[in-house]
Amino acid sequence: MLAVVDTNVLLSALHSDGGPPAEILDAWRAGRFRLAASGEQVEEFKRAANYPKLRPHLPRRAVGRVVNQLRRADVLLERLRRTGDSPDPGDDYLLAMAIAAGADYLVTGDKALLRLKRVAKTRIVSPLRFATVLAR
Repeated sequence: MLAVVDTNVLLSALHSDGGPPAEILDAWRAGRFRLAASGEQVEEFKRAANYPKLRPHLPRRAVGRVVNQLRRADVLLERLRRTGDSPDPGDDYLLAMAIAAGADYLVTGDKALLRLKRVAKTRIVSPLRFATVLAR
């Protein structure tokens, strides 16, 4: 199973020791699913982790570890063709990643993306829904 995990889910995983985002990060690290990432996502993750409101709540060492792990994702995409289908143009790269990778799932907490339900063959699901899939 191949998934794209939105940056907001990864940041939530680092902010909390429990809950679906942390379960997803742990499952990826344990090899229970394959991850597709991109250079653009790595840059967004680094930028967001340094936002003044988030920085005090995210362990620096854990942020660096996730950055390094994203750079070694199972599928690392560099050239993305934008779809223009996202309600927020800033999130369009996530849809492009899902399509380019042929991902089974796009995991996000973004309500606008969740309303799309699907892009190409990729199901768009919440962290709770994906954690439930992983638990099977």
